[in-house]
Amino acid sequence: MSSKILKSPILRFFRGKVIMAESASNTASKKLIQIDVSSDSVCPWCFVGKKNLDKAIEASKDQYNFEIRWRPFFLDPSAPKEGVSKKEFYLQKYGNRYQGMFARMSEVFKGLGLEFDTAGLTGNSLDSHRLIHYTGKQAPEKQHTLVEELFIGYFTQGKFIGDREFLVETANKVGIEGAEEFLSDPNNGVTEVKEELAKYSKNITGVPNYTINGKVKLSGAQPPETFQSAFKAASA
Repeated sequence: MSSKILKSPILRFFRGKVIMAESASNTASKKLIQIDVSSDSVCPWCFVGKKNLDKAIEASKDQYNFEIRWRPFFLDPSAPKEGVSKKEFYLQKYGNRYQGMFARMSEVFKGLGLEFDTAGLTGNSLDSHRLIHYTGKQAPEKQHTLVEELFIGYFTQGKFIGDREFLVETANKVGIEGAEEFLSDPNNGVTEVKEELAKYSKNITGVPNYTINGKVKLSGAQPPETFQSAFKAASA
């Protein structure tokens, strides 16, 4: 076929239609993997688990379509709403063991190409869960990205998870509208977070925790290969 014919607008359009049809067919033929992730925004292993999950999804995207929903969990429901020093908080909670814990997490984060920031404040994570829930309702396709940005801010940039300004900036960064107005009322989303906590996280004692297609369960920051095996089992 000559180059003149290949450049024909009609054939370019026709070929484009064929390509799109094949793409739609390939998408329709993929099995759906639905993942409910119980997590706390101040849980470093939840961030590690997300990174490993993302690797597994990237390696499996030609086989499956994915829907991921983040569900609330509170490592410490009694954590103060006002910010307190991370080091002071963990010293009180774990004693001098916290230094070894921080050193371990620093090494794990280095393996992910990240720097674990032990500075800054920690505290109650309710507002972050309210925002995650709000995003899941307003723009569910952006919820996974929002969680990533919350983790990055808190664990690598010394941001306080209860800081309203940080939460709103993060929402704006990923294109979530109305977050500032939603968060300005401290009652917005609280009932829904409690309902999700009871429905998805009531019977677990630690996070991250994953339920895949409602039947395969994993806990902990599993390696990508374990997630891939779980995808296969859940889609069988």
